[in-house]
Amino acid sequence: MLHTISNSHLTVTVSELGAELQSIISADGTEYLWQGDPAYWRKRSPNLFPYIGRMPDKTYYLDGQKHQMPIHGFAPTSHFELIEKSDTQLVFELTDSEETYGYYPRHFVFRICYCLTGNRIDIRFVAENRDEKTMYFSMGGHPGFRLPLVDGCSFEDYHLRFAEKCHPMRVVFCKDYLVAGRAPYTLTDDCIIPLTHNLFDDDAVVLENSGASVTLETDKDSHAITVEYPQMKYVGFWHSVKTDAPFVCIEPWSALPSRSGITESLETQPDLTALAPGMQHTNTWSITIK
Repeated sequence: MLHTISNSHLTVTVSELGAELQSIISADGTEYLWQGDPAYWRKRSPNLFPYIGRMPDKTYYLDGQKHQMPIHGFAPTSHFELIEKSDTQLVFELTDSEETYGYYPRHFVFRICYCLTGNRIDIRFVAENRDEKTMYFSMGGHPGFRLPLVDGCSFEDYHLRFAEKCHPMRVVFCKDYLVAGRAPYTLTDDCIIPLTHNLFDDDAVVLENSGASVTLETDKDSHAITVEYPQMKYVGFWHSVKTDAPFVCIEPWSALPSRSGITESLETQPDLTALAPGMQHTNTWSITIK
């Protein structure tokens, strides 16, 4: 089922499946969100929980036992319950079930809130540990944005601009898309990534030490998108590998996929959030439309 919120700036639609954004339309009628053409990528804006990316053979350890996890966790394919709705806010909730417990043996609640403030969508992730054991997890966003946003522009007319000059490190992946290391990543003018389709021939460009905000824009038009992620350590950029896909994803991540050659133990994998029994963890990021 779909649910819509709006104000004088934006109309936003979200599905109960995955609590996934389906549409972001501005007051001038421009659709900003990728619309899920299966010829390239059928998703639109998955929410990633309780894991980001891949594991070797989809396998990990927790409590000394082997378990399996789908890519990006089970949240993208889970049905969320709408628990609050107003003209400008939606709150969805996922509670552990027999199915999720098979993937991830913890009792939990995971909520996603979308709130409109002017031309900004605030997205709040809240994880609550209802288990007797510590939860270990990561969370992230994966929104895709249409390119070009308007007629008369091309994909290559756009670039990604970080809010401040920086010298990021790129996360290097092996052929199985597991983490293999880090390497310096050069930005144009220390703040810009020009977009080309072949940028993604080796899969996602995932950076750390690049600040907490990035803007998707072109010098040929005023429409733009800014994604802010102050609590996320990493940001990734992606479209379908070795294609001319007319979209780009901006992906704020709290942690990384598994390391190459390692079947990770969640208790010791770097960057995962450790949440004690009875506690909550909140991570808020945003999408601002221009």
